[in-house]
Amino acid sequence: MKVLKLSAQGLPQSWITLEQAVTHYAANDVRWEAGRQVAVFHGGHNAITGEQSVITVNSIIGTQGVPRINPFDLRPGLTNPKLFVRDRNVCAYCGGHFHEAELTREHIVPLAHQGPDHWMNVVTACRSCNHRKSSRTPEQANMPLLYAPYVPSLWEDFILRNRRILADQMAFLMTHVPKTSRLLA
Repeated sequence: MKVLKLSAQGLPQSWITLEQAVTHYAANDVRWEAGRQVAVFHGGHNAITGEQSVITVNSIIGTQGVPRINPFDLRPGLTNPKLFVRDRNVCAYCGGHFHEAELTREHIVPLAHQGPDHWMNVVTACRSCNHRKSSRTPEQANMPLLYAPYVPSLWEDFILRNRRILADQMAFLMTHVPKTSRLLA
């Protein structure tokens, strides 16, 4: 299970472990929290009062400090799992819905023709369509695209990079994705 770490301003920073979240709580770095309680950690006992320390972790935390990196300057890294989720495991050529193991990263302008390995030049394709298209453009192969590629937003990228998002975390992230996002379909 991961905790969604946000800046104090509410911008996503990273997915962190429960242990990393406890460190933020213990250092008084948590400015606010949202979502539901996901874990309770019991620490040692105070030598004077005998009281045991307890840290309750929520699924979403906003931490102190200004991020060193402007998250809007970040470009989401392109990986096959994130590409397949972006495209909802649907082949861009035949429209079939496939299991991840049956999918490939398909370059619209093939690498053999100096096509870039970039979000705007790749789509999800089943192995059969990828093989049939080969190193041709969709026009040359007479295989029109059924949907257009796009670069995921910061919010979409946080959804794409975590397979086990809790319902409250997903609800929070989904309120920020662009209205045109394929993740809303």
